[in-house]
Amino acid sequence: MPTPAPERATLAQPTPEQLVLSGCWTARGVGVLQPLLDTVQAPARTQISADATGLEALDSAGVWLLHALLQRLRDQGAVVNLSGLRPEFARLLAAVSQAVAQQAGQPAPVAAPAPSMLARVGQNTASAGEQALALLTFIGECAVAFAFCVARPSRWRWRPILYNIRSAGFDALPIVGLLSFMLGVVVAYQGADQLRRYGASIFVADLVGLSMLREFAPLITAIIVAGRSGSAYAAQIGTMAVTEEIDAMRTIGIAPLELLVLPKIIALVIALPLLTVFADVLGVLGGMLMAQVQLGVGYGEFLDRFVKAVSVTAYLIGICKAPVFAAIIAVVGCFQGFRTKGGADSVGRQTTRSVVQSIFLVIVADAAFSVAFSALGL
Repeated sequence: MPTPAPERATLAQPTPEQLVLSGCWTARGVGVLQPLLDTVQAPARTQISADATGLEALDSAGVWLLHALLQRLRDQGAVVNLSGLRPEFARLLAAVSQAVAQQAGQPAPVAAPAPSMLARVGQNTASAGEQALALLTFIGECAVAFAFCVARPSRWRWRPILYNIRSAGFDALPIVGLLSFMLGVVVAYQGADQLRRYGASIFVADLVGLSMLREFAPLITAIIVAGRSGSAYAAQIGTMAVTEEIDAMRTIGIAPLELLVLPKIIALVIALPLLTVFADVLGVLGGMLMAQVQLGVGYGEFLDRFVKAVSVTAYLIGICKAPVFAAIIAVVGCFQGFRTKGGADSVGRQTTRSVVQSIFLVIVADAAFSVAFSALGL
């Protein structure tokens, strides 16, 4: 069968006082009209007769072009008389003319003024308060889910727990060990010069032991895990929220907190203290090596002084911080993941927030521990 000819719209101006409109003024046919519209000109105070008898079809795209043409000619001072237009086409043109007139009568939208600095401070404060309240609500929901699983041990997800212990604990051993070793080297190196001046080289064991076991090892381990695992938790849950997998889990009766949150919290609470012990060992080894190189303190002398300087209490103080840091990192990472909305940009934004907030809260908790231990005489 022969292919039908495409719909076309035509516009002719035989004389300056005459226009002829024909064809199909539709979205498919008006593609060739723009060059023809630009050629139509009318001197001021000219009577123009526009004949629309030949119009076969007219839709919203065509009527907007027709209205724009008539309006331009009238703005140039010409008097345009449109004739031969079908009644349905005339009603469509009248509706467009009325809409344009109403829009022209409305005042231009006024741009909202930029908020003042005080207003921005208030908005940021309100946003922070809303987020803090949402975080407390999330912590309460996690506590309820934990109590429910304790009451019904069959609901524990042991495989996700073991998987998260491996991914957040065992897989983090190289980076934690390397950074802890380097931190021990730095602490011993920075103290070596001052201790040598006073003939107190042996006290490098006190410096390295107390600083690493009480403060640096748990803190640097928590920061590494926050950047490594906390961000992964936020990204994983955020991606699932964007792709509506979490809604699908709720639909089929799976509690997202039991499957996605509790295994991560429990695994990190188990893994982070063990990582802290590993960091303690590597940090002390780094300090011992630097003491030998810089101060000539032998390994035996270092260990002998280390045992006398560092008590079991100082060691346990560092270890007891780790579960609190782990809970903060896991809860904040999962919380920011659940707050993801929109698309991939929201996933990246919430992941960044999870890392920043986790590190901030870990440092705040560490400062609170220091104040509390100082008040208790520890």
